[in-house]
Amino acid sequence: MNAMQRAALQIIAGIDMDLLMKASKEEKQQASRRLCRLIERERLKGTNGHWSYDLNRHIALKQALDVLEGRTVRRRQMRHYC
Repeated sequence: MNAMQRAALQIIAGIDMDLLMKASKEEKQQASRRLCRLIERERLKGTNGHWSYDLNRHIALKQALDVLEGRTVRRRQMRHYC
């Protein structure tokens, strides 16, 4: 995750990834749940055609969740992330 992505995550979700990577397991789980909620909200905006839906924000949230949970390989199959 580069500096621009970290700054965007701070703005979008109020999450400092540098601090979070050093945080306790409980804090990481809490942040993971928060990211899941934000991803779900963004997904719903997209499916409902809401004017404020942003694909880039959706992707950024998903990438942050992947980094937090230590996922490196992207799967092609459709599945729920949370």
